Amino acid sequence: MEHPNMGDGLSTFLNSGIYQFENSNAVFIDPVRVMNRSYTHFQVSPSAYYPRFFESKALAQESRVSSSSSRKRKRKEKKPHSLNDREKAAEQRHQEARPFLLKAHKCLLRATALLELMSNMRSDSESLQECGDLVSPSVPQQSFVELGQDWHAPFYEIILDFHQYEKLNVDKGSMIMQYSEQKVHPLFNNLVLNETGDDVEAEFLSSRFVIPRKSCFLMSDLEQIHSLIPAESCCGFNLIVVDPPWENGSARQKSRYPTLPNRYFLSLPIKQLTHADGALVALWVTNREKLRGFVEKELFPAWGVTHVATFYWLKVKADGSLINDLDLFHHRPYECLLLGHCHREAMDSECLSKFKPVQHNQIIISIPGAYSRKPPIGGLLPEYFPGFKPTRCIELFAREMTSGWTSWGNEPLHFQDLKYFNRNG
Repeated sequence: MEHPNMGDGLSTFLNSGIYQFENSNAVFIDPVRVMNRSYTHFQVSPSAYYPRFFESKALAQESRVSSSSSRKRKRKEKKPHSLNDREKAAEQRHQEARPFLLKAHKCLLRATALLELMSNMRSDSESLQECGDLVSPSVPQQSFVELGQDWHAPFYEIILDFHQYEKLNVDKGSMIMQYSEQKVHPLFNNLVLNETGDDVEAEFLSSRFVIPRKSCFLMSDLEQIHSLIPAESCCGFNLIVVDPPWENGSARQKSRYPTLPNRYFLSLPIKQLTHADGALVALWVTNREKLRGFVEKELFPAWGVTHVATFYWLKVKADGSLINDLDLFHHRPYECLLLGHCHREAMDSECLSKFKPVQHNQIIISIPGAYSRKPPIGGLLPEYFPGFKPTRCIELFAREMTSGWTSWGNEPLHFQDLKYFNRNG
């Protein structure tokens, strides 16, 4: 039976992209709706964001039958395997998280009105009615990683097209006048800002990109990140989201993006980027036990971060089913978000008292986008640093941008390509 406030929940979801389940530590988010709050003249295209997990029921059934029979064949051929110490530790973590994940998934399956909306979230029809014509795809996307390593890199420039609108009164009514201004910036190793209240188009090598309002990016390698360290600690960041390209056999196999050795991340200047009053650090990690041990024993101590909570991103298909069996050992249908507090000085009880306690084992449910693309989590976290105004947020190893945020990495414009957007009418 649906909760009587279901209508209110859906109304909030349609506006915000975030659905809070009643009496639960779980939320469902639609990244497209969440990200569209960053734009005025453009909208993220649902069909471009969701390339997977919207197969028809017939195809899904056929896929399940095929994969099931394949697994059965493999089980017959497989020899009994005893877990090593790391695998036992990983299994223990999984068993601790399992009840929270199952409860969250049951909440989703009971929300029938939300499930109905989910099945249509990939459709551009709703967006196009609101936004106008679909933007024509741009030319094939360049590899920013390769371009940044090219000797031409210091000479590459990006052109930002700023449009200003002015309402003029004339004899028979009013008329909107448009004024255009272009600004040229070095693309690499340079902070590129859009300080206006509107999103703007940018051009680089015949490709066009969308830059959200009140945002900026620095496209560089690790050596240049120190230029983001503020001269005054009161200008530091309150929220630091980190999505490292961890070494991963699957990522290498798919050749989606270059990965880096774990020790590379030890030198990230997290403490220097932190606001004088402290910061909430959110780190995306895989389920590999070796990586979790590295983060807990080496990485967080090197950054000066105290781990306070773990969130889980539970991945589902458009019909609400999990993308993989929950107990599939090497392919869990979830990833972890480790949250910690960081302060410029040594952490003590006084520092910790400035932070609101973070509820452990919260579940974020969503349909995944492109490979390794994480859902936008900024809107879920402000309550945990309520005293910091205005909030300053940064994403490290970003592959897209958010209004009001600073984005750093060697490809922060990857998902800002115009082909991922629809244009407002």
